[in-house]
Amino acid sequence: MRIVFLGASQFGLRCLGALAGLPGISLAGVVTAPRTFAISYRPQGVTNVLHADVAGWCEARGLPIATLGPQGMRTPGLWDAVQQWEPDAFVVAGWYHMVPKAWRELAPAYGLHASLLPAYRGGAPLVWAMIHGERQTGITLFEFDDGVDTGPIVAQASTPIAEDDTIGTVYARIEALGERLLVESLPGLAAGTLRPRPQPEGAGQVFAQRGPEDGRIDWHWPARRIHDFVRAQTRPYPGAFFLDGARRVTVWAARVAAPAGLPPGDVAMGDDNGVRVGAGEGTALELLELQIDGHDMPPTAWVRSRHA
Repeated sequence: MRIVFLGASQFGLRCLGALAGLPGISLAGVVTAPRTFAISYRPQGVTNVLHADVAGWCEARGLPIATLGPQGMRTPGLWDAVQQWEPDAFVVAGWYHMVPKAWRELAPAYGLHASLLPAYRGGAPLVWAMIHGERQTGITLFEFDDGVDTGPIVAQASTPIAEDDTIGTVYARIEALGERLLVESLPGLAAGTLRPRPQPEGAGQVFAQRGPEDGRIDWHWPARRIHDFVRAQTRPYPGAFFLDGARRVTVWAARVAAPAGLPPGDVAMGDDNGVRVGAGEGTALELLELQIDGHDMPPTAWVRSRHA
């Protein structure tokens, strides 16, 4: 099976490496994208914080490579190059662009989506799942169709979300599961012994992509919800934040604290030097790791700076 791979992230590069050694699979070409690019839901541009040098990896191995320009999937010459590669299938991982119908008519396109479809279709599925306090998530290998993550399912794998997980620890497990799905499934797809199954009709919800400004904390939420909000967006993502006057305070780590009798948003430092902020429903959150206007600062130092 001749594969054209589409990917631009660290996860995509990991999957590309796994494909390179699979029996019955040959890489006909690779399409990648720059770190910063325009996309339909954000024409001014987005930055891929998980970007990887896929082009450099391919060039070092003599693989044909095409990089998207400002026109995205309509980059001049891209479609001609893809046709010349004569793919039997496209494989998509760590990618942020819709695969055009003309491509899917040329060859079926299979992609990895970081949820147990039909749940959490759309953007940032792992982040949304953790924000909502889910206790299980997973990854799905599926065939693309005209909808948003609605195509037939090839294979799935799941993982629990533990109380002390962050987006980083969950993502690491999802990467390993996704790589395994490709390694185990693509030979069957190539041989015609593995056939995708339709998703349930009427199930699932499409979630929006997220930008850095979507990480603003509302202190009227209960502390448990804020804790999930923080750990869902911590490193390597831009982080959950709030404003302290004109200063932007990013919360990298926090934990639910004993009720402190603080109104939502009020800050207090206890005898143990723990910094707590009042939250909704009489709850409180202890701040563990902060960044103030882009500079790391211990929570105690931040509290003292507020009164300097």
